Amino acid sequence: MKVSVIGAGNVGATCADAIARGNYVNEVVLLDIKEGISEGKALDMWQTAPISSYSTRTTGVTNDYTATADSDIVVITSGLPRKPGMSRDDLISVNAGIVKSVTENVVKHSPNTIIVVVSNPLDVMSYCAYLTSGLSSNKVMGMAGILDTARYRAFLATEIGCSPRDIQAMLLGGHGDTMVPLPRYTTVSGIPVTELVAADKLEAIINRTINGGGELVKLMGTSAWYAPGTAAAQMVEAIVRDEKRIFPVCAWLNGEYGLEKVYAGVPVVLGKGGIERIIELQLDDSEKALLNKSAQAVREVMDVYDRMQTA
Repeated sequence: MKVSVIGAGNVGATCADAIARGNYVNEVVLLDIKEGISEGKALDMWQTAPISSYSTRTTGVTNDYTATADSDIVVITSGLPRKPGMSRDDLISVNAGIVKSVTENVVKHSPNTIIVVVSNPLDVMSYCAYLTSGLSSNKVMGMAGILDTARYRAFLATEIGCSPRDIQAMLLGGHGDTMVPLPRYTTVSGIPVTELVAADKLEAIINRTINGGGELVKLMGTSAWYAPGTAAAQMVEAIVRDEKRIFPVCAWLNGEYGLEKVYAGVPVVLGKGGIERIIELQLDDSEKALLNKSAQAVREVMDVYDRMQTA
């Protein structure tokens, strides 16, 4: 099995390292446009293999997509972070150009691959990759829900004073301030979270989750990488091992949840076919309203992308 990670920045390198350490693929190719960066990081990773006892070979290349040929899965992390003075439309324009070019090169050399998008704005970049690739929608997805629920679970574990391993949670919608955490579907070893956390504290944790990315940017001056990179690697593992894991994933909806032709986070079954099934939860009226609001926000960003393509 072969996995390629496009973009050797903090997120891409973390993702490649996590996949290699998992020891479930033969090769990880790390590609970047900056000379020597991916080669150096891949070599550094490979030198940890004797220490950490894994066999996955890591290889770095500079803008050479032939090295990614026949990849079973490709993770796209390429793109620029939003900078001061840059509008949302500016960010979409720049990153869509990058993701489109990357996707074209990826499918040229790996026409049967599965694509996991991490680049931001996540939902519309998944849409861009889907349109560009020509692949079926079950093979093009975005990583968001695993990261967002991980933050939610981590905050809950701190509040409750328990292991995050015992917390199960679900979250729907777009990746951003319209995401929809679902307390009704959140449990701690089967115990409803509402029995362990007071309503006001739970609301504060949900708000902190929604603004989780911004909190880290304020602290570090840049976006997160450990959790996003590891989250993408977990998706890769579920696909490679055909684990049939149920994760919240940014998926193309075509009627599910009453939503048409939009990318949004929903629970799916991940296996060797990519998204093998979208699970439709029985939402109450308030949850449906929040999901519809989130989907509408995503559609507005997708519309910006569509207008750029026809301009």
